[in-house]
Parts: sequence; structure tokens; C-alpha cells
Amino acid sequence: MSRVKPHVLEFGMGVDVHGQDSTKAACRAVSDAIRHSSLPFFRDIRERGGRMFVDVTVAVPDPASVDIEQVRRELPHGEVTIRPVAGGLRVPASDTIIACVAITVGIEEGEAR
Repeated sequence: MSRVKPHVLEFGMGVDVHGQDSTKAACRAVSDAIRHSSLPFFRDIRERGGRMFVDVTVAVPDPASVDIEQVRRELPHGEVTIRPVAGGLRVPASDTIIACVAITVGIEEGEAR
């Protein structure tokens, strides 16, 4: 039985300024987290039959309001798990929501060819 080893941790923040839309803020936070990453070694791992697992924890004031499938579409590769949790920020006296995300990318190595 193989073990998934974490290889990358990324963090991001996203804001929906006027809509109090947790999903929009979460999508922007994911985009922020992955925008600065280029990880070409994952292609090599997939070509050898490895699997990539992407675990996303998104913190927003109302976790139940996050459209998980919409956030998942922000991630182009891997087997993605989205977990909304209570956190983030509802800006006082405003209709602004701030989401924070932590993304962990792990791999399960395939057999060497």
C-alpha cells in the first residue's frame, strides 16, 4: 500500500467586495494561491502513473454557502478535495467577504517504468 506524501503547500486570499459571495471569494483565493506556482515535476509523476491529490481548505464566514464544485473547477489538475470551514472575514459595516485557503498537493508515486 502506498502513502501520499505532501510536496507543496500554497496559501491564498480572495475577496468578494460587494456581493457577500463566499464562493466567489473562495475561487479568487484558490486562484491567488496557484497563480504563482509552476510545478513541472508533476507532469513527470503523472507520466509514470503517479496520482496527484489536491486538498483545499477554504475558510469563510459561512462555510455552507460555498459551491464546492465551482471552487473545484479553479484547480486544473489532480484529484481535488474541497473542505469549507468557518473562518475568513465578513468586513464590518460592509458587504465584503474575505476567504483564505490552504492548498496541500501530495503525490502517490506510480511504478517506475
